[in-house]
Amino acid sequence: MTLSEDLNYRGLINQMSSDELLVQMDSSRLSLYVGFDPTADSLHLGNLLGLTVLRRFQRSGHRPILVAGGGTGMIGDPSGRSTERTLLDDATLTKNTEAIRSQLERFIDFTGESAGVLVDNREWLESLNLIDYLRDYGKHFPLATMLAKDSVKTRLGSEGISYTEFSYMVLQAIDFLELNRRFDCSLQLGGSDQWGNITAGIDLIRRVAQQEAYGLTWPLITKADGTKFGKSVGGAIWLDPRKTSPYQLYQFLFRSDDSMVISYLKQFTSLEPAEIIEIDQEFHDHPERREPHHRLATELVALVHGQEEAERARRASRSLFAGAVESLESDLLEEALGEAPTLIVDSGEFDGGIDLVELVSRTSLFASKSELRRNLSQGGLYLNGSQQRESLVVTREMLIDGRLLVLRRGKKDYCLVRCIRGAADE
Repeated sequence: MTLSEDLNYRGLINQMSSDELLVQMDSSRLSLYVGFDPTADSLHLGNLLGLTVLRRFQRSGHRPILVAGGGTGMIGDPSGRSTERTLLDDATLTKNTEAIRSQLERFIDFTGESAGVLVDNREWLESLNLIDYLRDYGKHFPLATMLAKDSVKTRLGSEGISYTEFSYMVLQAIDFLELNRRFDCSLQLGGSDQWGNITAGIDLIRRVAQQEAYGLTWPLITKADGTKFGKSVGGAIWLDPRKTSPYQLYQFLFRSDDSMVISYLKQFTSLEPAEIIEIDQEFHDHPERREPHHRLATELVALVHGQEEAERARRASRSLFAGAVESLESDLLEEALGEAPTLIVDSGEFDGGIDLVELVSRTSLFASKSELRRNLSQGGLYLNGSQQRESLVVTREMLIDGRLLVLRRGKKDYCLVRCIRGAADE
């Protein structure tokens, strides 16, 4: 399967500047780039698609260029936004740029014939003075063409747009031209919301360098409800493990809608079509096993955090699903139940043991002791994964790693009991 056929199969071609690009990507060695503005100190899951597409091109013999947008990040891209961005100060931008540079370096091979290149556009944008900007570049941007771009029209029809953000497409076009000069870069990739910025760069290269350049976008990836893929109730799903743990990333991916999970496997993983067909058929035959969801989560956590972390997250997920929490290490258990209610108990209370009903009544699992006892008698209460039907004395020996207990009501409602010496005095 050629690269163009592979991209088509995976649904990764949305807009393309010329059909000639299909021939070029299958028969020539291209230098191509994707930009990542440092609007935060970590990339997020939405950025991952650009990185995986770059990897596909690199594995087909093309040279990928990753642009950390230390310069464009000082302005902010208006694409896909209804309001003006808050401008970041210099110290924050520098910190964010360094953080995402270290992340970008993990996804691309920087050795061999198709060695990747990592640059910061602040290197050439910061040295521009206003007169040179207007004379050398501004004259190549007809105002009517700029006003016709979707990113501008949308803002003009709502909140309006400042000259600062209006000029963003010029800066991104300068990036494309500069990369064309330095690395013979002839292709820019991006999400479909970047189409206006990409075509601006193509036009600038034609006018200034009299060379042919290309653009290709992938569709914006969404969830079944139309919201952005990579967003949760709490905000973005980050690639930095300090902001989104490997287990949290795993669970977000595992909870992908059934109608979308096969598409995500095609778009984000390197699984071959035959294997994806096999996984899809297995899901059709045994939907309760949710194998595509586990496979998607495992593949992407391994890509972002390594195979070992992916296996730990997968084991934690399966153990929680089966109620076998006693098999997990305490740190992984705390991570897996990070969003569950937590009860802090002085570990000294376990010296003589604690009655199970008394312990559970301190949690929010049941509204009253009568409800608790009723559920207990019906087998609806679990202690460390074991079903209980009558009260018992919870002793220190039952603590996982000497400090944790897991209480569960029914199949899904958890409470983590954390035992701390001297907790009663806090």
